[in-house]
Amino acid sequence: METRPASDYDEVVHLFERAADDLSLSEDVRILLRMPYRELHVEVPVRMDDGSVRAFPGFRVQHSGARGPYKGGVRYHPQVDLDETRALAALMTWKCALVDLPFGGAKGGVQCDPTNMSLGELNRMTRRYMQNIAHIIGVNRDIPAPDMGTNAQVMAWMMDAYGQTNGYSPAIVTGKPVALGGSQGRDSATGRGVFLMLREVCRELGREPEKTSVAIQGYGNVGSWTARLAAQGGFRIVAISDVSGGIWRADGINIAAMETIVRDGGTLRDYPGADVVSNDELLTLSADVLIPAAIGGVITADNWQTIRAPVIIEAANRPLTVAADAALSDHNTTIVPDILANAGGVTVSYFEWTQNIQQFRWDEERVNTELERVMVRAYNHVRDLARDHRLTLRRAAYRIAVERVGEAITLRGFV
Repeated sequence: METRPASDYDEVVHLFERAADDLSLSEDVRILLRMPYRELHVEVPVRMDDGSVRAFPGFRVQHSGARGPYKGGVRYHPQVDLDETRALAALMTWKCALVDLPFGGAKGGVQCDPTNMSLGELNRMTRRYMQNIAHIIGVNRDIPAPDMGTNAQVMAWMMDAYGQTNGYSPAIVTGKPVALGGSQGRDSATGRGVFLMLREVCRELGREPEKTSVAIQGYGNVGSWTARLAAQGGFRIVAISDVSGGIWRADGINIAAMETIVRDGGTLRDYPGADVVSNDELLTLSADVLIPAAIGGVITADNWQTIRAPVIIEAANRPLTVAADAALSDHNTTIVPDILANAGGVTVSYFEWTQNIQQFRWDEERVNTELERVMVRAYNHVRDLARDHRLTLRRAAYRIAVERVGEAITLRGFV
């Protein structure tokens, strides 16, 4: 088994270097892609509701702009740090290149716990964060989006804060409320992309939806939409969890009924007739497909041997470490990598950005149709390369992405 690299970013660089080796990429190009173009660390002072002042660490990392403006989400979470942000920015570079969007990769975040902050505190923090990074943000420079701990409301605050200095600029962020220029279908986009990958990989493996059991770790935006769409597509959802834990039912969970319970103030564990499981236990359940849709690093060198699902679809960013990925791949587990599986969000963000620039709205049917076209085309490209060269899907995906970015760097005359 491979030794686990020292940090989040080291893991992403490891995957890049392997693809660069496969492509015999020149050292000149590698130098430009090993480290981000720009890293910004700011302090974000906020007047709290009790009158005190707190300063939160904030970050924005721009990895590569060779293929277009930087694009990437903003994360509010207690564990946000520069290394994680750097890793996620690089993943965005490869993700955008893989699905052939004219964007580079970026990521941002504030180290805070949004669940313990009021709306007023979040509003003030968001505006100060945007003010502190605004000099490197722009419609044709860097376009933020929602990520873990942020949502359409946060994007609305960011857009307004930027607009107070620069004028009305709806294309400065994506994932906004539809009433402020957001795109139809953006809220469901990442989960819809995951569902499309579930559908395509099961077709490839000859698995019928009605006979395919699915376990989903995470019931946030991505996990909930994945569950909803998979259930509508005929798949049997046997387990699902949120931060407090999860439930398991071998004959399937009625997702619509479960959503009603949660909407009425209940929890997943109030669902009748299901066994209670922890998030760690959910990963080890007997299911045909496992979809980690919560946080990164949940399947590692320490627990990969407990994973029984023959198919894993990475809805979260980096849910498998390098060591776990190598070990499971060696044991014939089919893994749809994160840079493909969760690319639906940035794809519809691209649609939103173009709609804002053109000042022309698409209806939801067009958004979903175009999203399916992009995602299925990317899956087919990855699958064909993997099959032709006997590669894993991850290795094929990185080879495609790195080749495209390397070509752009060379054509632009950077080296």
